[in-house]
Amino acid sequence: MEKKNIILNLIGLRCPEPIMVIRKTLRKMKKNEKILVLADDPSTKRDIPYFCYFMEHQLLDRFIHVKPYRYLLKKG
Repeated sequence: MEKKNIILNLIGLRCPEPIMVIRKTLRKMKKNEKILVLADDPSTKRDIPYFCYFMEHQLLDRFIHVKPYRYLLKKG
């Protein structure tokens, strides 16, 4: 079965919208599928790692030095 590459553009959304959209998107995905999140809300630097920890997803990588911030998540 072919896995999808999902890019989620959340630029312009502000807390709590990015986490709500990520959660809704991950619900539709299969375990171990990956998603690349683009965001510019500074609160995502804190919120996305905590979200992944509490929801048992993996934060594989993050690039948060310049906007847009990029996060690579793997559904747990």
